[in-house]
Amino acid sequence: MDRHKAAVSKIASAVRAFYARNEPYRIFHGSTNSTRPRPAASSSHVVDISALRNVLFVDAARRVALVEPNVPMDRLVEATLPHGLVPPVVMEFPGITAGGGFAGTAGESSSFRHGFFDETVNRVEMVLADGTVVEDVAPHHEGKGDLFRGAAGAVGTLGLTTLLEVRLMQARKFVETRYRRTGSVAEAVEAVREEVRKGENDYVDGILFGKDHGVVVTGRLTDEKPEGVAPQTFSGPWDPWFYLHARDRTAAVESGAANAPVDYVPLGEYLFRYDRGGFWVGQAAFEYFKFVPFTRFFRWFLDDFLHTRMMYRALHGSGESARFVVQDIAMPFETTERFVDYTSSELDIWPLWLCPLKRRAPPTFHPFTTLPAGVEKKEEDMMLNVGVWGWGPSDPAEFVKKNRELEHKVRELGGMKWLYAHTYYAQDEFWSMYGGRRWYDQLRQKYNAGTLPSVWDKVHVDPEAASSKKRHWLKRQRPLGGFYGIYKSIQSKDYLLHRHAQWKWKRE
Repeated sequence: MDRHKAAVSKIASAVRAFYARNEPYRIFHGSTNSTRPRPAASSSHVVDISALRNVLFVDAARRVALVEPNVPMDRLVEATLPHGLVPPVVMEFPGITAGGGFAGTAGESSSFRHGFFDETVNRVEMVLADGTVVEDVAPHHEGKGDLFRGAAGAVGTLGLTTLLEVRLMQARKFVETRYRRTGSVAEAVEAVREEVRKGENDYVDGILFGKDHGVVVTGRLTDEKPEGVAPQTFSGPWDPWFYLHARDRTAAVESGAANAPVDYVPLGEYLFRYDRGGFWVGQAAFEYFKFVPFTRFFRWFLDDFLHTRMMYRALHGSGESARFVVQDIAMPFETTERFVDYTSSELDIWPLWLCPLKRRAPPTFHPFTTLPAGVEKKEEDMMLNVGVWGWGPSDPAEFVKKNRELEHKVRELGGMKWLYAHTYYAQDEFWSMYGGRRWYDQLRQKYNAGTLPSVWDKVHVDPEAASSKKRHWLKRQRPLGGFYGIYKSIQSKDYLLHRHAQWKWKRE
């Protein structure tokens, strides 16, 4: 703790100096899982918090871990599993950090039960905009938690998170994984609804490969595995990518079949099952280069480049985030089928991810849903995340146009976007989605955050600038941008993190 306190004191001093001079600054975390364009900043206007990357301790008796904000999910899991514990919500990309999960929006396949990641956090330490170091507790404590609740999802605009106390739960050796085949979008949505209501499921998500082939994946924590059944893993270079495995496991299964295929997946392998290939976004890299076939051999040969940490580096380095649609949309269950009809006809992006989440009522910067007029309500406390990830139009102006149309359709159907991705809303439109900004401005005034950028300032992408064909002109010349992105990812040496990961299953 002494090292942590010294680091926070240094950070607070730097923030205090910027506040006194009324100068803007940028936070350097060391990595990012956002696809928004990164603003330029001189090295003299950066507060470096990359050293806050440690799990300070795990208290097995209280089932909590004290975690600095730059601790990625894989390192957190590696610290807790030896104690027989695991966080209730583990973001499915190993490089997503605890601080990013709190300040952003992190909802995963266990969130139908446990809520967003911040709902598994007991308390946070923060450095406010004026350099004051404070601590706040989760809002279920009577009379407390307004800073905690406001900062969760507010992308660092109320202060800088420097420490989190994360709750833990009992871990098990395996996840009994079932693949329920569905034959239509409506059936898939209804199957998700049914599975979240079952008491035995610990994890629920789904994949739509097309309108007539969906898979609802359910996981149940267990220490038991049938004798003679080999564990199914997804971290090895020769292992299947999870989404391809789910597709192949259900290819010959009829919709609604009683005997769904079952795997026994080691817990760490299940939590990070989408890392290789980044769900299915890695296939887009093969489509980009064209001359590399999308075969098992080349997925093995290029495995170092096809983990999410490396792909994020390459995506930012290449500039291709300016024409790649990466959007997570919270939708009412009741209008999800209409939304999928829209993405199918207007974007033709498949597969799509389905993830059920507890719905949080406003005010919040987490996405929440509101039913359009005339739609009968069936779900009171749940919503369905639809992950839309794939190539958009190559023309920058058309790319912006399609994204704006997507934003309008989402609002029309009662949904709301995650803020980690490209966001084009005009300021008035943005604040109206969140019920105005009075509640937020009151918090900013109370905690002296007026000198920090607002949420809209941080997430807004200027449509006019993004539409310019001059922007990233050289990088847009295929495959120059892609090779440059690969170069930047190799420079990071992030491939070594997966090679040496301790969460991977070790065969006995």
